[in-house]
Amino acid sequence: MTKLSKDLNPVEFKEYYFLKEELKDFCRSEGLKVSGSKEDLEKRIIHYLSTGEELNEVPVKQKSSETLMDITLDSRLGENFKCSEDKRAFFEKEIGSGFKFKVKFQRWIKSNPDKTYGDAIDAYFEIQNSSEKTEIGKQFQYNQYIRDFFENNGDKSLDDAIKCWKYKKSLKGHNRYEESDLDVLL
Repeated sequence: MTKLSKDLNPVEFKEYYFLKEELKDFCRSEGLKVSGSKEDLEKRIIHYLSTGEELNEVPVKQKSSETLMDITLDSRLGENFKCSEDKRAFFEKEIGSGFKFKVKFQRWIKSNPDKTYGDAIDAYFEIQNSSEKTEIGKQFQYNQYIRDFFENNGDKSLDDAIKCWKYKKSLKGHNRYEESDLDVLL
Protein backbone atom coordinates (compact mmCIF):
# COMPACT_ATOMS: atom_id res chain seq x y z
CA MET A 1 0.00 0.00 0.00
CA THR A 2 1.24 3.47 -0.84
CA LYS A 3 1.74 5.88 2.02
CA LEU A 4 0.51 9.42 1.57
CA SER A 5 3.53 11.69 1.58
CA LYS A 6 4.63 14.94 -0.03
CA ASP A 7 6.80 12.85 -2.37
CA LEU A 8 3.69 11.81 -4.33
CA ASN A 9 2.79 13.85 -7.37
CA PRO A 10 -0.87 14.77 -7.94
CA VAL A 11 -1.37 12.12 -10.62
CA GLU A 12 -0.08 9.37 -8.32
CA PHE A 13 -2.18 10.72 -5.47
CA LYS A 14 -5.36 10.39 -7.57
CA GLU A 15 -4.53 6.76 -8.41
CA TYR A 16 -4.89 5.60 -4.82
CA TYR A 17 -7.67 5.56 -2.28
CA PHE A 18 -7.00 7.22 1.06
CA LEU A 19 -9.29 7.28 4.07
CA LYS A 20 -10.47 10.68 5.22
CA GLU A 21 -8.49 10.23 8.45
CA GLU A 22 -5.31 9.62 6.41
CA LEU A 23 -5.97 12.83 4.47
CA LYS A 24 -6.49 14.75 7.71
CA ASP A 25 -3.29 13.32 9.22
CA PHE A 26 -1.34 14.40 6.14
CA CYS A 27 -2.86 17.90 6.27
CA ARG A 28 -1.98 18.21 9.96
CA SER A 29 1.61 17.12 9.34
CA GLU A 30 1.99 19.68 6.54
CA GLY A 31 0.24 22.52 8.36
CA LEU A 32 -2.81 22.52 6.08
CA LYS A 33 -6.44 22.98 7.14
CA VAL A 34 -8.10 19.74 8.24
CA SER A 35 -11.73 20.90 8.11
CA GLY A 36 -14.26 20.10 5.42
CA SER A 37 -15.36 17.13 3.39
CA LYS A 38 -13.14 14.44 1.96
CA GLU A 39 -13.35 16.23 -1.41
CA ASP A 40 -12.18 19.48 0.24
CA LEU A 41 -9.18 17.69 1.76
CA GLU A 42 -8.29 16.02 -1.55
CA LYS A 43 -8.49 19.38 -3.35
CA ARG A 44 -6.17 20.96 -0.74
CA ILE A 45 -3.69 18.10 -0.97
CA ILE A 46 -3.62 18.09 -4.79
CA HIS A 47 -2.92 21.84 -4.76
CA TYR A 48 -0.21 21.36 -2.13
CA LEU A 49 1.43 18.48 -4.04
CA SER A 50 1.34 20.57 -7.23
CA THR A 51 2.64 23.85 -5.82
CA GLY A 52 4.07 23.16 -2.37
CA GLU A 53 1.76 25.89 -1.09
CA GLU A 54 -1.44 26.01 0.93
CA LEU A 55 -4.61 26.55 -1.07
CA ASN A 56 -6.13 29.99 -0.46
CA GLU A 57 -9.77 29.31 0.30
CA VAL A 58 -12.36 32.02 0.63
CA PRO A 59 -14.41 31.39 3.77
CA VAL A 60 -18.13 31.00 3.19
CA LYS A 61 -20.25 33.27 5.38
CA GLN A 62 -22.95 31.40 7.23
CA LYS A 63 -26.40 32.95 7.38
CA SER A 64 -28.06 32.83 10.75
CA SER A 65 -30.45 29.91 10.89
CA GLU A 66 -33.98 29.75 12.21
CA THR A 67 -34.41 28.49 15.74
CA LEU A 68 -36.59 25.53 16.55
CA MET A 69 -39.23 27.90 17.91
CA ASP A 70 -39.37 29.68 14.53
CA ILE A 71 -39.91 26.50 12.50
CA THR A 72 -43.48 25.46 11.74
CA LEU A 73 -45.01 23.04 9.26
CA ASP A 74 -45.74 26.05 7.03
CA SER A 75 -42.19 27.48 7.16
CA ARG A 76 -40.31 27.46 3.85
CA LEU A 77 -37.17 25.31 3.63
CA GLY A 78 -35.21 28.07 1.89
CA GLU A 79 -32.21 28.19 -0.44
CA ASN A 80 -29.54 27.82 2.26
CA PHE A 81 -31.00 24.90 4.19
CA LYS A 82 -28.47 23.29 6.55
CA CYS A 83 -29.00 19.96 8.28
CA SER A 84 -28.46 21.46 11.72
CA GLU A 85 -29.38 20.29 15.21
CA ASP A 86 -32.38 22.62 15.48
CA LYS A 87 -33.81 21.24 12.24
CA ARG A 88 -33.05 17.66 13.31
CA ALA A 89 -34.90 18.35 16.57
CA PHE A 90 -37.90 19.70 14.63
CA PHE A 91 -38.06 16.65 12.35
CA GLU A 92 -37.58 14.25 15.28
CA LYS A 93 -40.46 15.96 17.10
CA GLU A 94 -42.72 15.63 14.03
CA ILE A 95 -41.53 12.26 12.65
CA GLY A 96 -40.18 10.44 15.68
CA SER A 97 -36.84 9.49 17.20
CA GLY A 98 -35.95 7.29 14.20
CA PHE A 99 -35.56 10.36 11.96
CA LYS A 100 -32.26 10.66 10.06
CA PHE A 101 -31.02 13.15 7.46
CA LYS A 102 -30.41 10.47 4.83
CA VAL A 103 -28.89 11.36 1.47
CA LYS A 104 -32.09 11.08 -0.60
CA PHE A 105 -33.97 13.29 1.84
CA GLN A 106 -31.16 15.87 1.90
CA ARG A 107 -31.19 15.95 -1.92
CA TRP A 108 -34.94 16.42 -1.93
CA ILE A 109 -34.66 19.35 0.50
CA LYS A 110 -31.86 21.01 -1.51
CA SER A 111 -33.86 20.70 -4.75
CA ASN A 112 -37.11 22.01 -3.23
CA PRO A 113 -36.26 25.27 -1.43
CA ASP A 114 -39.73 26.71 -1.98
CA LYS A 115 -41.48 23.77 -0.28
CA THR A 116 -42.53 23.79 3.36
CA TYR A 117 -41.39 21.67 6.30
CA GLY A 118 -44.78 19.95 6.07
CA ASP A 119 -44.03 19.05 2.41
CA ALA A 120 -40.61 17.79 3.53
CA ILE A 121 -42.19 15.49 6.09
CA ASP A 122 -44.50 14.04 3.40
CA ALA A 123 -41.49 13.57 1.11
CA TYR A 124 -39.53 11.90 3.92
CA PHE A 125 -42.19 9.20 4.30
CA GLU A 126 -42.41 8.71 0.51
CA ILE A 127 -38.65 8.30 0.34
CA GLN A 128 -38.66 5.89 3.30
CA ASN A 129 -41.27 3.71 1.57
CA SER A 130 -39.47 3.76 -1.80
CA SER A 131 -37.48 0.69 -2.85
CA GLU A 132 -35.28 2.77 -5.17
CA LYS A 133 -31.60 2.61 -4.20
CA THR A 134 -29.73 5.76 -3.30
CA GLU A 135 -26.95 6.78 -5.63
CA ILE A 136 -23.70 6.68 -3.71
CA GLY A 137 -21.44 9.72 -4.19
CA LYS A 138 -18.00 9.14 -5.67
CA GLN A 139 -16.33 10.15 -2.41
CA PHE A 140 -17.92 7.12 -0.72
CA GLN A 141 -16.04 4.46 -2.66
CA TYR A 142 -16.05 2.03 0.29
CA ASN A 143 -19.86 2.11 0.51
CA GLN A 144 -20.21 1.57 -3.25
CA TYR A 145 -17.71 -1.30 -3.16
CA ILE A 146 -19.55 -3.03 -0.30
CA ARG A 147 -22.93 -2.62 -2.06
CA ASP A 148 -21.52 -4.03 -5.33
CA PHE A 149 -19.78 -6.87 -3.47
CA PHE A 150 -23.03 -8.04 -1.89
CA GLU A 151 -25.02 -7.68 -5.13
CA ASN A 152 -22.62 -10.26 -6.60
CA ASN A 153 -21.93 -12.36 -3.50
CA GLY A 154 -25.01 -12.68 -1.34
CA ASP A 155 -23.54 -15.78 0.30
CA LYS A 156 -20.45 -13.95 1.63
CA SER A 157 -19.98 -12.15 4.94
CA LEU A 158 -19.20 -8.52 5.73
CA ASP A 159 -15.74 -9.70 6.90
CA ASP A 160 -15.19 -11.18 3.42
CA ALA A 161 -16.28 -7.90 1.80
CA ILE A 162 -13.93 -5.89 4.02
CA LYS A 163 -10.97 -8.20 3.28
CA CYS A 164 -11.61 -7.75 -0.45
CA TRP A 165 -11.98 -3.96 -0.03
CA LYS A 166 -8.69 -3.68 1.87
CA TYR A 167 -6.96 -5.65 -0.86
CA LYS A 168 -8.56 -3.55 -3.62
CA LYS A 169 -7.71 -0.18 -2.08
CA SER A 170 -4.06 -1.20 -1.73
CA LEU A 171 -3.82 -1.52 -5.52
CA LYS A 172 -3.14 1.26 -7.97
CA GLY A 173 -6.14 2.24 -10.06
CA HIS A 174 -9.91 2.18 -9.54
CA ASN A 175 -11.62 0.83 -6.44
CA ARG A 176 -14.70 -0.69 -8.05
CA TYR A 177 -15.64 -4.26 -7.18
CA GLU A 178 -14.47 -6.96 -9.60
CA GLU A 179 -14.97 -10.72 -9.34
CA SER A 180 -11.20 -11.20 -9.31
CA ASP A 181 -11.11 -9.43 -5.90
CA LEU A 182 -12.42 -12.69 -4.40
CA ASP A 183 -8.97 -14.24 -5.01
CA VAL A 184 -7.82 -12.66 -1.75
CA LEU A 185 -10.27 -14.94 0.12
CA LEU A 186 -8.65 -18.15 -1.20
